[in-house]
Formats: sequence, C-alpha cells, structure tokens
Amino acid sequence: MPATPSLTRTLLEAAARPVDAAARRRAVLHWLDWMGCVAAGARAPVGQVLSGLRCEPGAGSVASLLGPAPDAWTATLLDAGPANVEEMDDMHRQAILHPGPVVLPALAGLARVGAPRQRVLDALVRGYEVMIRVGRSVGPRHYALWHNTGTAGVFGAAAACADAMALSADAAVWALGNAGTQAAGLWQVRLEPVMSKQLHTAHAAWAGRSAARLAAAGFTGPELILEGERGFHAAMCADGDLAAVNRPDTGWLIHQTSFKPWPACRHTHATIDCVLALRQQAGGGPLAFRSARVEGFRDAIAICDAPVPTTRTQAKFSLQFCVALLAAIGEPRPEHFDEGFLRRPDLLDAASRVHLSVSEELTRAYPDHYGARVTLELPDGSTISQAVRDSLGDPERPLPEQAVFDKARTLMAYGGVAPARAQAALEAAEALLEPDAAVRDEPLPSALLEPLFDD
Repeated sequence: MPATPSLTRTLLEAAARPVDAAARRRAVLHWLDWMGCVAAGARAPVGQVLSGLRCEPGAGSVASLLGPAPDAWTATLLDAGPANVEEMDDMHRQAILHPGPVVLPALAGLARVGAPRQRVLDALVRGYEVMIRVGRSVGPRHYALWHNTGTAGVFGAAAACADAMALSADAAVWALGNAGTQAAGLWQVRLEPVMSKQLHTAHAAWAGRSAARLAAAGFTGPELILEGERGFHAAMCADGDLAAVNRPDTGWLIHQTSFKPWPACRHTHATIDCVLALRQQAGGGPLAFRSARVEGFRDAIAICDAPVPTTRTQAKFSLQFCVALLAAIGEPRPEHFDEGFLRRPDLLDAASRVHLSVSEELTRAYPDHYGARVTLELPDGSTISQAVRDSLGDPERPLPEQAVFDKARTLMAYGGVAPARAQAALEAAEALLEPDAAVRDEPLPSALLEPLFDD
C-alpha cells in the first residue's frame, strides 16, 4: 500500500457519496438516450456487420439492435458499438468524451440478471463521475492521438460495475487498476474509412466490466494506475493534469453531460445552431448564400474540415456540408446524411463556398464552451452573422426532458424499431421518473432491458 491514499482510492471515495433523486432521474434520461442511439445505429453498415456475430441464442443484449447474442462479449459489442454511429451519444465537454456508450453497456448485464434498479442507476451516476473525472485530466496532447471515450471509459465502466456489485474498497481499486492497464483507442481510425471507432466503446465497456468481475474473485490490480511512474498518466498524458481527477465539484457530473440534438460530430453543433438561427432571421425557409465563413475553436476546424465528404461519417464531420445542408433543409435528421443527400449537386456547390477559420477567442474558451460564429454573404451582397457560445443540449442550454424523449422516439423510428416496442420503452422510462419509482427493490422495467429488435 502507498504511504498516502492513491488517486484511484480517493477518486472512488469521492464517487461513493449518496446519489440523490435528481441524479437518478438524470440517469433514466441517459439510459433512454442510449437506447435510441443504439437503435439508430442498426441501419449503418457497421451494425449490419455486427449482426453476423450472433450465431445462436445465448446472453441477450439489453438494447441490442439484433436481439440474443451468443456470449457476453458479443452482447456488450452490440450494445456499445452502434451507440455512437449516428454521433448523437451524450457528451461531457471538458473531458471530451461520451460516457453513455461505455458505462451503460457495462452495466447492462447486471441489470439483466436482476440487480435492483436503484443500485443500477446509482452505479450509472458514479460510473459517469469516474469516467469524466479521469477524462478531464488527460490533457490536449492525449486527445490529439487517443480517443478519450475509450481510454477514460475503462475507468468509468469498472467503477460502475464495481459499485453495482458492491465490491469492497480494495476490490474496487483492483478493478480500476486492471481496467486502466487496458486503456486503448487510437485516433488513426478517424483518418481511414473503417469501423474501428465502434470497437473503442465496446472494448472500454468490456474491459471495465471484466476487471470488476475479476476483482470480485480476488484478482488484484495496480493501486497507482493513474499516477504511477509507468501508469496511465506517465504513459499517455504528457500534458495532463492529475489534480483534475479529484478537483472539487458542485453536484454530480452527470448533470454537466450534454444531450446531443443533432446527428453530427459535437464540434459541428455550434455551427449548426448558428445556421438554424440565421434561417429564422431570414424567415425560416431555405437560405441561399454566395459564401459562408465559419469561425470555430481550433479542434472543431482541425477535426471537421471536410469540404467534399463522400461517406456518411465524413459528412457528419464536415462543417462545410453541415452549413450547406442546414441552409437548405433546416433541422437535420439522421436520414439527411444518407447517400442521396451527399450527392445532391446543390449541396455540393454550397459546401464549396463555405470557408473555415480558427478563432483564437473561441479556442481560449474551449473546452469549457463549444462556440462558433457563422457569417453568410447573401445573394444581394448583404451579410448576416450569428454567434453562439454554447451548443444546444449543453448545461447552459439544456434540452427539456420531453426533447430527450422525442429524440429517442425519432431515433428508434429511424432504426426500424416496431412502434409498439418503442412506445413500451418510452413509457417504461417515463414511469421511472415518477416519485419513488427509481428506488423500488426490483429490477429495471423489462422494456428497458429486452432487445429492441425481434429475430
């Protein structure tokens, strides 16, 4: 044992405080949001590839796109992989990561075998807490090469499962230690047209869950995985801030986790909000322009500069295409990034007239604020401009609860979930928001645990 408590131990102690009703309520919304994201991902080619992994009945996935899976790993893969395909999974800005596609699949198996709903929801809140605290400590050089959702995600998944399994303090430390030694997820996947990004979330969920199960059996793990001389920070976080792991916070960090309303990279959302506002200023209809200038923070410009996207994924990471699309059609839906829209001559022409530039002012505010400024030159030569400091869905501009339900309904419909099945999930989540419903000594409603898709 170290002379002073390790960062892992103090992190777990901070996350062990009582979870209140407001945080549990928020956890229900994130559960439903995750289910909708998984359903929408079923239509993507990666979802169809994953379908080939289901060979025979076995351990079914909770919100899986395909129903029963042959083993626990495949169930986790089906629950985690598709959840970020549509780029609508929840997000924490400062940590630059997506907790839902990792923490929720890790907890799914425990919920399926009957863990009490309060224990599962409390573990969800604590898993988000740990994942976000680690994520906000890694530093910008880590994010340049590593996918924070995958690397910090292993800690959140392990913490959530350790809490749900009521592991001892020592066993929980072992769980995080063995999860941390498996931290992975390289951004090369973003530079090639491949499916590997979906593996990052699944691996993180599986690594955390497995580490907790091993710890429960007495399998030890490194105490100093975060701050040790050959630990996570030393190996992967050259300009990280270890103090950020245990920085005092007001309230649970799940409340600071954003719901994403638009089916594109979060770095495009401030620009999307600007274009939607400009459409309203111009009367609400299609908005023609001679040229457009997008000013954004440095990461947004570096990551989302794709003037001629040729795939759905590239379009979701293209500020140029998003401006052209939004000016033409208004609020984007998942189908607006399908192949037919990518080939529209009018959108390709408009995208070619969108120019990007880095704003030092917006960069200084990032990642506390994801802002943008859009200026359009109209056909008559006049200009209109709009700036936003925070994107819709961020804590400063939260989505109403009803909007979260509407989003889930839309995503399930896009994914092809039967209306009756989708309605059952929505009603089950709504029932959990009733007073005391989340703390009953019984499992989560079956509609939140059973597959969304029949054979």
